[in-house]
Amino acid sequence: MSYKDNLLKIDAYVAGEQPNKTDFIKLNANENPYPPSPEVIKAINAFNGEELRKYPSANAVGLVKTIAAYHGLKPENVFAGNGTDDVLSLCFRAFFNSGKPILFPDITYSFNTVWCEILKIPYEQIRVDENFNINPADYRRENGGIVIANPNAPTSIGRDNDFIRTVLDENRDVVVIVDEAYVDFGGITAVPLLKEYENLVITRTFSKSRSMAGMRLGYAMGSADAIAAVYAAKDSMNSYPVDSVAQAAGIASIGDEKYFRETLKKVMDTRERLTREMREMGYDIPDSSANFIFAQHKTLKAKDIFEFLKSKDIYVRYFNKPRIDNRLRITIGTNEETDRLLKALREYIKN
Repeated sequence: MSYKDNLLKIDAYVAGEQPNKTDFIKLNANENPYPPSPEVIKAINAFNGEELRKYPSANAVGLVKTIAAYHGLKPENVFAGNGTDDVLSLCFRAFFNSGKPILFPDITYSFNTVWCEILKIPYEQIRVDENFNINPADYRRENGGIVIANPNAPTSIGRDNDFIRTVLDENRDVVVIVDEAYVDFGGITAVPLLKEYENLVITRTFSKSRSMAGMRLGYAMGSADAIAAVYAAKDSMNSYPVDSVAQAAGIASIGDEKYFRETLKKVMDTRERLTREMREMGYDIPDSSANFIFAQHKTLKAKDIFEFLKSKDIYVRYFNKPRIDNRLRITIGTNEETDRLLKALREYIKN
């Protein structure tokens, strides 16, 4: 018997490659290619560093009020945390305690299985169809909760609220989490359904559409009872609140709606151009509701394309996993980065 027998043994989440250099195009982490709002920069620069000697607001009161007002909710319906990963991990701890398996798609955010393994939550992965669509009928079975990313990752496919409503109607006795990390890029939010379904919890992030991945800021929305359970989980196992600078930056970001919408439009316009031109090269690409596309060439192998792009200092995401090992997830970059990507793809085809 060794102490090593008691060490954690799980398949940890693997993020996109982060090369140790600066002169490259990074399209493998679904980051926003544009900076955060100038108001965010102002808020950070104006922050009084002397205040860092004090602990931040334990429940991010000012930020929570701002988020709630933005979505037409009450503060008791919002929880703010250190990135959506932090928020989701607390939600898993707060909601999934029945001993019954929770359900989520087999192709989705792979952190779901990590949290289940760490927290000893039983789970079942429900197979998406050959077009990567989630069938709501597959979720009409006894379960301990449901987690659906909408739009889904890495497929980029978004569904409407009729789909979410169908899942909710069949599962009123468990919490249904809808992860809306990418919804701002053309998806349809389930926020209006919060008034109808007390068991619905929606998670959001500032990392993607608000260009604040370096801040680690996310939040959950739901009924007062559900959100209270998330706070209880935080206070029991993770007492670390959102830091003071991030709270100020988050408030500033929400206050600049004009810049937010302008940035979203730029990303979506570039996404449509990239999709169109790659389809002309022979790529199969589902219509995306996210800030990335999910591409497969009709004759060329994804891993070979991935390695060629890497040799050109263009990093995209390749998943060596069943069912998706011939597809690439490509984050939408600037127009200049997209031009270089398209040039490299055309060069590879010619070779």
